[in-house]
Amino acid sequence: MRGGRHIAAVTDAHFDLAAGECLALVGESGCGKSVLASALLGLLPGNAETGGSAVLQEGTDLLTADEKTLARTVRGRRVGLVPQSPAAHLTPVRTVRTQLEETLRELTGTRRQELRAAAERAAERAAFPPGHLDRYPHELSGGLAQRAATALALIGDAPLLLADEPTTGLDRDLVERTVDELRRHTDGGRALLIITHDLAAAERIADRVAVMYAGRIVEIADAGGFFGKPGPRHPYARGLLDALPERAFLPIPGMPPELGALPDGCAFAARCPRVDDRCSVPPPFDGRLACHHGAPAHAQESARA
Repeated sequence: MRGGRHIAAVTDAHFDLAAGECLALVGESGCGKSVLASALLGLLPGNAETGGSAVLQEGTDLLTADEKTLARTVRGRRVGLVPQSPAAHLTPVRTVRTQLEETLRELTGTRRQELRAAAERAAERAAFPPGHLDRYPHELSGGLAQRAATALALIGDAPLLLADEPTTGLDRDLVERTVDELRRHTDGGRALLIITHDLAAAERIADRVAVMYAGRIVEIADAGGFFGKPGPRHPYARGLLDALPERAFLPIPGMPPELGALPDGCAFAARCPRVDDRCSVPPPFDGRLACHHGAPAHAQESARA
């Protein structure tokens, strides 16, 4: 950054993702979710650096692969992307139809005479209305641009799909239709990493949930236990659920820390109702939890009772 500063946008992100599985990555804006997705596809800005490894099943390491490999054999073919800002990823001087047809030709080898019908089928998968196929990106609403980007990402049925806020700008019916299509994509034996603020959508589609805070994954849990019983183990994750209108409707106090000025101990300590002396030291992540407390407060209360 300016002045020679370094920002650790994502730190120690350890997880796996199996074929046929959906992992939902949730957390407040600015916690590093989209940076993680961009890192996996080599789409970070030029001043960014990555370390570690992110290995696909067939052996390609996404973090060390060169641009030629990523462009020719990974993006769209091995890993699909529903971008967070779809309008910025659509080619502005070409219609949605021509972009779908080009993608179909490149990824599936669809013959010229079959492209028109194939493009309409691809649009239908993402609930994109056929009457808008001949429009340019600037003529689309945010929701239509989102559906166009989703339709493009699903072409080719990549073994891994990264969906970064795929339901932004959609009404509830379209949210459910979109995530149901993503679930069908996953049930066909492909992996899905969905990044979302929509916890209802995550509950509907996910097998597991990963919670990020201040650049770190702080909890990974099975979706059934996360949204039901026993519930999240990390106080931040519980706060996210308690903030929902259909639950306690209680906001998490305060704001996330700046990534360039993280505290020495637990990054959530200043907002945590369970903070104590142990929180002056950053909690290690054991593969499921990064918290010194270990169990939900309600579980501890039940045990004492």
